Amino acid sequence: MMAKGTATARPSGGAGDAAKRLFVKLGILPFLLVIAVVVFTLMSDNFLTPRNLMNVLRQSVYLMIVSLGQMMALLTGGFDLSVGTIVALSSVVGAMAMAAVFAAAPDAVWLAIAVGCLAGIAAGVAIGVVNGIGVAFFNVSPFMMSLGMASVGFGIALYLTGGVPVYGMPQAFGDIFGFGMLFGVPAPVYVAALLVVALYAFLYRTPQGRYFYAVGGNLKAAALSGINATGTLFFTYVFCAFFAAVAGMLLTARLDTGEANIGASMPLESIAACVIAGVSLRGGVGRLENVVLGALFIGLVQNGMNLARIESYLQTVVLGALLILAVIADQIRLRYVASLKD
Repeated sequence: MMAKGTATARPSGGAGDAAKRLFVKLGILPFLLVIAVVVFTLMSDNFLTPRNLMNVLRQSVYLMIVSLGQMMALLTGGFDLSVGTIVALSSVVGAMAMAAVFAAAPDAVWLAIAVGCLAGIAAGVAIGVVNGIGVAFFNVSPFMMSLGMASVGFGIALYLTGGVPVYGMPQAFGDIFGFGMLFGVPAPVYVAALLVVALYAFLYRTPQGRYFYAVGGNLKAAALSGINATGTLFFTYVFCAFFAAVAGMLLTARLDTGEANIGASMPLESIAACVIAGVSLRGGVGRLENVVLGALFIGLVQNGMNLARIESYLQTVVLGALLILAVIADQIRLRYVASLKD
């Protein structure tokens, strides 16, 4: 009888231990992905169709790119609340520059596109430079610095446009970078894939990439070991702004207008994508591939709620609840890791 009782108890413990190890290694994301797929498949027959999954991928690209930059800010122990403003400002400045060049030289389509993209990205990076100077050189809290710049950038975008969308860009810009397809895959997906590969190589194949983890893990120890902590913090916010600005230009191509009101939800969504993917709010912990999956998960949930006809107001509730759940799960995971070390 005792042998039988022991035999029946082992599978249960083994399954629980396996789930616990998976949770410690990968975080809560795999469990949330499974739950989301099951729930939304039951709620809508169109959810798992190839066409809808490709639509999810296309819609998630913009958040994914912004989340790449947000991950770098989180790795160093901060975060960037100005990413939404950077998206909007780059959209407005890029569209205005592109429209101006195209109006002056209608035949120079690619010159107008190039000038517009460079101007938009430069405007977004300028916000990141100011953020980086404040955080790295003046030791301003990332929360206050990025929050202040979010207000400044949004005010500039509204001042430039008067709240009116910017038109007059070449049609080729939207046709290629907004709606273009190559081998059945949307053009923005290729841009995102290129950025993911480049950032992966930088973070995990160069010493400078590992500095971001070291600075986030222990700033003083990183500085004492010879790492340029100030420079690392500065470039963190420059890189973050660059990714947000690229996403802003891709969104501009998709909308075919420059908008001062886009990107408002990007700060919350990008932080949620990173935290759900296991990037620690304390810094020094997080994997790039998990962040990509985290952004896809946010897009998957939003798409599933749209198919289920859940009101947009309730969708923000769900997203906020997911963020809180991810933070709680991160704390539980840290306790599990500490218990395993003991």
